[in-house]
Amino acid sequence: MIRTVLPLIALALLAFVPFLVSDYGLGLLIGAATYVTLASAWALFSGQTHYISLATVAFYGTGAYTVAVLNEALPYGAVLLCAALIGGAMALIVGLSTLRLRGVYFVIFSFGLAELVRQLITWYEVNVTGTLGRYIFLEITSRQIYWQMLALGAATIALTAWVNRSRLGMALRVIGDDETVAAHSGINLARVKIIAFVLSAVILTLAGAITSPRYVYVEPSIVFNPTISFLTVIMALLGGANRLWGPALGAVPLFLVFEWLSSNFPDSYPILLGLLFIGVVFLFPSGLIAQAETLFRGRKEAKE
Repeated sequence: MIRTVLPLIALALLAFVPFLVSDYGLGLLIGAATYVTLASAWALFSGQTHYISLATVAFYGTGAYTVAVLNEALPYGAVLLCAALIGGAMALIVGLSTLRLRGVYFVIFSFGLAELVRQLITWYEVNVTGTLGRYIFLEITSRQIYWQMLALGAATIALTAWVNRSRLGMALRVIGDDETVAAHSGINLARVKIIAFVLSAVILTLAGAITSPRYVYVEPSIVFNPTISFLTVIMALLGGANRLWGPALGAVPLFLVFEWLSSNFPDSYPILLGLLFIGVVFLFPSGLIAQAETLFRGRKEAKE
């Protein structure tokens, strides 16, 4: 009961915060909520299967560009639905053709996918439409964007909790431990991985669609920035990608650090970000939550 009530109370309080902060503070809230959603959605697939995907920005950018293309032709709700369908269809196609890859091969392909999508959209815009960017004119306030992202983040965490308790979650964990054992246990590897990958991709695409009105002007180099993919991975790993609240725990502080670095060291922050990535991998290989549990268990055993 407490595990359900406390998150709902926290969600209500977070929904009220925009009335208490400045425009800059609201921008930080939107950014933090966005990365909590991205990291949680990434972990929905990669956290249990241990498939490190760098394709986050491929879906995020696709969602943003879908809004840029359709915002004047369809109602906003219909545009979001189209973005979700496009992201799901793209994930299904990619999953059917690539989820048999493992390890570094999947990492390389997922990174290449984002670049492939960016180049295809760039080529289409330049050679077919004769332009490289598009404007988004929607009467959506920053508060509305924040509330939508907050709702999407809450839904992502709730979905993750449900998946973790379901047979799908158990199958994903077995796959992450040993795919050979999973196959011999009767688990349909392709179906399980594709279901989780599509669910994750739909959320990533919706995140890009919801935040796109903040850009006003959209072009491939903006919404397909690979930094988004790398930050998402670092955040999920820092908190603990295989824990329900791990991605959120890693996303908020790292987003604030990233904002501080980018504003105070605009020329060198990518280097600092790379060092931060290395530090997270070496110092917190299992995530902050796992490290805290290990430390607490060690102290408890020492006292006994």
